[in-house]
Amino acid sequence: MNKASPCRFNLDTERILVYIRTAKEVQFVIPQLPLRILQISSAQSLGGGERHLADLANGLAARGHDVYVALRANSPLIQDLNGLPNENIATLPLRNSLDAKSARDLSQLVRRNKIEIVHAHMARDYPLAAYAARRNPGSKLIITRHVLFPLNRLHRITFAGAARIIAVSQAVASRLQTDAIGAAEKISVVLNGIDTTRFARARAEFDRRQFLDNWKFPADSLLVGTVGELTPLKGQEEFLRAAVEILKQFPQTHFIIAGIDHSRGKQHQTRLEQLIKELNLTAQVSLVGWLEDLAQLYCALDVFVSASHTESFGLAIAEAMASSTAVVSTETDGARELIEAGETGLLVPIADAPELAAAILLLLQEKGERVRLGGAAQQAARENVSLERMIAETEAI
Repeated sequence: MNKASPCRFNLDTERILVYIRTAKEVQFVIPQLPLRILQISSAQSLGGGERHLADLANGLAARGHDVYVALRANSPLIQDLNGLPNENIATLPLRNSLDAKSARDLSQLVRRNKIEIVHAHMARDYPLAAYAARRNPGSKLIITRHVLFPLNRLHRITFAGAARIIAVSQAVASRLQTDAIGAAEKISVVLNGIDTTRFARARAEFDRRQFLDNWKFPADSLLVGTVGELTPLKGQEEFLRAAVEILKQFPQTHFIIAGIDHSRGKQHQTRLEQLIKELNLTAQVSLVGWLEDLAQLYCALDVFVSASHTESFGLAIAEAMASSTAVVSTETDGARELIEAGETGLLVPIADAPELAAAILLLLQEKGERVRLGGAAQQAARENVSLERMIAETEAI
């Protein structure tokens, strides 16, 4: 090397594979250089995908990477990005997948900050992110797919330019492969992750008597609850119909539905309120909207229920499991990946209120079984869906 010239390396030449031979296998260790990463989301409400992005962005920043985020001006995500400096959070219109101005602004943002990874999480953001990455040869496009819904022809073109496609569950990966969205060798499964330590700590510190007092429930109450957006796909109607059957045997049971209706005019919430009256459940059902401290609710429940018709992963299921709460879920693709039937929870057919009621009744009758399933579920969550694992696996990609 010419000692008179400065020594300069780019990212690729610095990323050296080191081989470490162990007794069983050869491991590849990649020095973790700081990456310049842009996360993109046009979300206007806070759901599982948005919490995933916030956790990922904060986690990657904590690992020393330079993380930037592009959001809409009133995004609910802004308050959750506490691990990023304010100057790393940009707001753009991000109106739809054909928003040419936002695409150009994203491209300039990538160029100005020398972004190496452009990472998009919502279908309408994929084309904008692809344009920004394509206009900046030094950057790579990563797409995370959070849901099972089909994609259109425009997205097929977009996925072709992605360096890697991340599916949050095997179910999502299988759907992408079935629909021929992107090359199979580009698809990687990184299970969604949650802060299992936080939910375990909430369980250790939980005071059930205080919770019942705060909610004005009788001391002998049994609590059954569900968490999720108010929409027919989440199965709240079957949950209510199951409640009617449960109250015949356990009249001291109270049912809690936590979630927000994002539909125009809140038509789903109105329908549920009407159904609660029709089924004479007004005194036994609490429709509570969104709760900031869901961990307390999970811990309070004797049984957590997911009555969804479709789940790509099942974030609320994972959180309930991490809280050591017994879970009854419909047999969605996501639930089958999280729950080992009879070992870490109970699975029932989709849209079958009588079977849902029977499974819940089984657990209400057997406290020992609730405790056994809850303990096994917490251990499974700690092993399989930790936030640390999700961040590390995404970082490796």
